[in-house]
Amino acid sequence: MKTATKNLENDHVNILRLIDVMDKMLLVKSRNTEHFEKAVNLIKSYADGLHHAKEENHLFPLMVKRGFSSVQGPIAVMLHDHAEGRDYVKGMTEGISEYKKGNEAALAKIYENMQGYIILLRNHIAKENNVLFRMADNALSESDQDVLLEEFLKVENEGVCGGVLKDCITAIEKLESAYK
Repeated sequence: MKTATKNLENDHVNILRLIDVMDKMLLVKSRNTEHFEKAVNLIKSYADGLHHAKEENHLFPLMVKRGFSSVQGPIAVMLHDHAEGRDYVKGMTEGISEYKKGNEAALAKIYENMQGYIILLRNHIAKENNVLFRMADNALSESDQDVLLEEFLKVENEGVCGGVLKDCITAIEKLESAYK
């Protein structure tokens, strides 16, 4: 059965692919600002703009309606992680800007924020897949899941990555191919 939580887990597969590429960028000490910018843009449009938007605008509010707290417990932790991730992305963006202006020291800022984001997201995804989504599966009816899934599919076709969801995945694949 297709469910909203399975849809979110499928996003995680591709977000982890992006995270793995970012890890390889760190391992080879990449200095490629175009690749840094592509990774940041994919985070902003796909991981945050699409995936986190599905959670924050649809899943979490419905879970709150079904009795979950938004100020403590799993949803609050996920929202905190989302905010922390945005801080790392801001740090990467600032570092890239400084590095492009010739500040070699800014490379360390890029790496540091990229590493923080990688660690955060791997842990975040594990918490969602193993705890939050299982709680949602237990609390949400089949009808709830269907409504959410329908809302998610609309979001996926509303101009993410310059087009639709598959454009995000294609962009991840292109970046992956540079770090095989």
